[in-house]
Amino acid sequence: MKQLTSYNRVAGYLNKIFDLLNEEFFENELSRPTITIQSTPRAYGHFSLREDTWVSKLGGTHEINIGAGTLSRPIEEVVSTLLHEMVHYYNYERGVQDCSRGNTYHNRKFKEEAERRGLIVEHSDKYGWSHTSPSDLLLDFVLENDLSDILINRNEFSGFQMGGTGTHSGTSITPTAKKSSSRKYICPCCGTSIRATKKVNIGCLDCGVPMIEC
Repeated sequence: MKQLTSYNRVAGYLNKIFDLLNEEFFENELSRPTITIQSTPRAYGHFSLREDTWVSKLGGTHEINIGAGTLSRPIEEVVSTLLHEMVHYYNYERGVQDCSRGNTYHNRKFKEEAERRGLIVEHSDKYGWSHTSPSDLLLDFVLENDLSDILINRNEFSGFQMGGTGTHSGTSITPTAKKSSSRKYICPCCGTSIRATKKVNIGCLDCGVPMIEC
């Protein structure tokens, strides 16, 4: 796979990840929204409640946005953000109100659904059950689908990477670095690669050489 270093390629990649998550965690029940990459200074992402946020001759769609200044986080964190917003989408489609206070305070209905869909949920006094991170189930999903880190980021902060995941529109964030939860190993001879969630000693049986972490 080519490196994810262009805006257009990343936009297509996010749509691909949405489809994979939709199949794995929602049994393909969600129609694809318009996925955007825009600056969201106080959030990692958002889901629009309006069904006609984007319109064309084919009709209207909701919007899921991923913050342009947060793309270069470890891929499992970006996937968590997308999944977080998909949970809001899923709840909306079923008439479940999972937020209040201007759609920033996440209630227990969000928590329960998010935990069923591969997310770990933590509580914030200001934003409720809003802080989400990838569970082992979601990390396995990232590894099994060989999802790659995004290597482009809108320069909105002093650093290149940001830590944290999946807050809703209007939720404040702090630009702190966070190390990836996964590692990639590659065979120096044939180029075969794998990912692991911890440091391992592994070799390529075809070539008979140790694989190198990269």
